[in-house]
Amino acid sequence: MKPSLRVVAAALVLALPLALATPAHAANTLTMLGADVSSLQRSLDLGAKYYNKAGTAADPYDILKAAGANYMRLRIWNNPASGYNNKAKVLQQAKAIKAKGLKLLIDFHYSDTWADPGKQYPPAAWSSHSLSQLGTDVYNYTYDVCTALKAQGTTPDSVQIGNEINVGMLWPKGQVTSSNFAPLAGLLKQGYNATKACNSSTQVWIHTADADSDANARWFYDGIKAQGVVWDVTALSYYCMWHGTLANLYNVIADVKSRYGKPVVIAETAYQFTTANADSQSNSIPGTVLCDGQPASWAGQATQFTYVQNTARNAGAVGVFYWEPTWYAISGNGWDPANINGTGDGWDNMATFDWTGHVNPNLVWTP
Repeated sequence: MKPSLRVVAAALVLALPLALATPAHAANTLTMLGADVSSLQRSLDLGAKYYNKAGTAADPYDILKAAGANYMRLRIWNNPASGYNNKAKVLQQAKAIKAKGLKLLIDFHYSDTWADPGKQYPPAAWSSHSLSQLGTDVYNYTYDVCTALKAQGTTPDSVQIGNEINVGMLWPKGQVTSSNFAPLAGLLKQGYNATKACNSSTQVWIHTADADSDANARWFYDGIKAQGVVWDVTALSYYCMWHGTLANLYNVIADVKSRYGKPVVIAETAYQFTTANADSQSNSIPGTVLCDGQPASWAGQATQFTYVQNTARNAGAVGVFYWEPTWYAISGNGWDPANINGTGDGWDNMATFDWTGHVNPNLVWTP
């Protein structure tokens, strides 16, 4: 059982003012100003157009850079039915990212489809493998992708060993049951070792969606640390609709930074700009689920993103990544890799581009 939540009262008192403080009063700096652009290549291949604040068609990477982003994140699936977010497409997109002078984070899902706290399905090719063999699989796959990126001159600056692995990955073999972290730890060590064998300066992130609870974060990271897992960056997801208040976010960041002595990054966050839906696919987060008094509008989206950045900065984090800002509703770029043409975009109200590809002129990444 996870330990009961303990919150430092003084931190709670300070959290909200710090959360809303302006960058000018912040002692820390956000150096990793990120965007997950995993769906972008598919959108571009389908003819999507992107427009800057002036309403002029422009390269989406240039638009994101102009808004302050300096780091792009790409998920990688082993063998997705869609043919996107696989090794070949990641290599292609990495070239475009590095050509713009942007840094690169590779997000290993170790799956053929989405991996998150509620599902961590192994790739079909690994489905019958023992835990020991899965460790070898993780090493070989991580090393192969990393070295292929390195060989083309796009060495990843960071990699995630798993995506939102709150209770493990590669279920059931790598799932944490009865607080037994040993199986997962073995897999994480293989991913770490493979990354460092590829390139010693690439940072290894361990990513959970535990920004909601300091108790959950301690349970997980204490658990892997006790098993001898080494990592470079503690990464958390924060969606205010699911993961609580800015005050709580502040407390979790401050605690995990102090407790593990590693940089902390918010690897995913987003906020809606509309209550409407662009297509037949239900929105993942309805526009009516709002936070901190911010409306579902361009101004509200920008302000909420600023609140998250300020909270992260003042709590001592070093980065914030917006999840899928470029994924506006393009027919054929569905959410399901097994039916990419037949499904829609559940994120069309959360992107930072509207349904015609025009960017939110108010949203900025701020150091």
